Amino acid sequence: MVKLEWSSGFERALRKWLGKHPADRELIMTKLEMFSSNPCAPELKNHKLSGQLKGLRAISVAYDCRIVFSMVTDDTALLVAIG
Repeated sequence: MVKLEWSSGFERALRKWLGKHPADRELIMTKLEMFSSNPCAPELKNHKLSGQLKGLRAISVAYDCRIVFSMVTDDTALLVAIG
């Protein structure tokens, strides 16, 4: 089980995203619960990022939405951004 920590930037981005896409609330929470219990689940499409985001990873929420995170320790993930 992975412990999720939210950065202040992630909280702001999440509020902004949900303001524009309120119907995505349940889907985002479902994906975060799935990530917490099994970060390698195929439905999440967990992958490394490159370019300016090198060193970070992302999971897919929907076609137009992903959650960017960093693994702080083996069992702790810091959520960085959504969008």
